[in-house]
Amino acid sequence: MSKWQGFTSKIIHHDRQQGYADGPIHAPVYNSVPYGYATTKDLEDVFQGNKTGHAYARQSTPTTDSLQSMLTQAEGGLGSLVFATGMAALSAVFFSLLKSGDHLIASRFLFGNSHSLLTTLENFGIEVSLVDATSVANVRAVQQENTRIVFVETIANPGTQVVDLAAIGDWCEQNKLVYLVDNTLTSPYLFNPKSVKASLIMNSLSKYFCGHGTVLGGAITDTGLYDWSQYPNIFDSYRKGDAKKWALTQIKKKALRDMGGTLSSDAAFQISVGAETMALRMDRACSNAFALATMLNAHEKVAQVYYPGLSSHPQHQKAEKWFKRFGAILSFDLKPGYDCATLLDSIDIVINATHLGDNRTLALPMASTIFYEMGPQNRAAAGISEQMIRCSIGIEDADDLVNGFQHGLDTLAKTL
Repeated sequence: MSKWQGFTSKIIHHDRQQGYADGPIHAPVYNSVPYGYATTKDLEDVFQGNKTGHAYARQSTPTTDSLQSMLTQAEGGLGSLVFATGMAALSAVFFSLLKSGDHLIASRFLFGNSHSLLTTLENFGIEVSLVDATSVANVRAVQQENTRIVFVETIANPGTQVVDLAAIGDWCEQNKLVYLVDNTLTSPYLFNPKSVKASLIMNSLSKYFCGHGTVLGGAITDTGLYDWSQYPNIFDSYRKGDAKKWALTQIKKKALRDMGGTLSSDAAFQISVGAETMALRMDRACSNAFALATMLNAHEKVAQVYYPGLSSHPQHQKAEKWFKRFGAILSFDLKPGYDCATLLDSIDIVINATHLGDNRTLALPMASTIFYEMGPQNRAAAGISEQMIRCSIGIEDADDLVNGFQHGLDTLAKTL
């Protein structure tokens, strides 16, 4: 147990408390693929799960173990697994814990690739219901006897909808359903999904957790709240020992060992180092986002601003209750007649790129890029207008950022 209570203090000193030989303050990078043991019996015990250890780097290394320990500490969980990307982590849960004939309920305000993944699941015989999860009533309305998992994000990308996190958690607990919460856009610093009774927490480590736009990674954390002995899809071979660990064991064996979405030790090291400044980066980026959202909300050429920190946001009060701050993603709609690309090209401080959680402010028009394949009708159903610009706010000086957007808007002429 750490003697420090602060989030950053515990993250900063995590590695050196692990007891590595020779006292490194960062977890060493282990690039060995195989791991040898003094006796064959020792190796057999590792393979059979009778003792901890590393058999092969596809499943774990001491470096990835260290990152997993840091994640578990940050999320207040029972244990974690890391993956090559956030999408690999999400796929690991679905393909390890669901089977043909099962039913999944998900928010319809999902990240585009997550939405695409659910379409793939349907091709494997898994039923999917997409609902407006800002109200638990909509989730309850589609429950079936074969419902297994409810999946939501804390803040939606790009519309910034905040789902009914606590009420859905209570309902999932009452109905013995797995509650999977994607914490990527809030990060463990701004929000702890365990507080709303999440069973599993997903993080795309490529985003705010690491923060520098230099490495991919994803993670699943088991909060320890769900009783996996009541879950029907755990294989008999993993139903031994502490039932709270059954799901992570099955995900590790089926997704990492069998499917191979492995995070390298080099990437795990970079993510661990990046995480040390998570709170500092998030505080600055959230402050910048609020300042920019406030300016945009008052500008005559902006039709609407989507940011939970604004009192006009439909879920502002819930975000204020649950989150330490309101996040660093915002979107806004230009009024008809103004061109999104023209505006973005006029703002030097903004980088035209698709990513979230970078130290630099990134922006792009939604309808012509990430959500282009959805078509106008599906975009409208997801709350994405043809005039929407999404911004991932960085840690630049606030005045430079706000002044850049202000000048761009002030000089923007109608082109349509």
